Amino acid sequence: MQIPVATPKALLADSGYDGDRFRESLLIRGILPIIPPRSNRKVPKHPDYRRYRDRSRVERIFGKLKKQRRIATRYDKTVLSFESFLNLAAAK
Repeated sequence: MQIPVATPKALLADSGYDGDRFRESLLIRGILPIIPPRSNRKVPKHPDYRRYRDRSRVERIFGKLKKQRRIATRYDKTVLSFESFLNLAAAK
């Protein structure tokens, strides 16, 4: 049995994903691309930079979690204990 996944309203990505075909495919699916333009784009499409700041927060959280040796190396034997420690580390 598959669990249905909700379609996101927006996608936060860095300028590496700034491509016309990628943007079009997101818009066709009803997903708003929030991607800053590459420096070589002739007509830059500027995103909502207030929403783009959230991407930085998410990346910093993952960076801090990767510094936790127990999470990075996954010492826990069961999924439950790994996810429990992941929740503790994220709350910290």
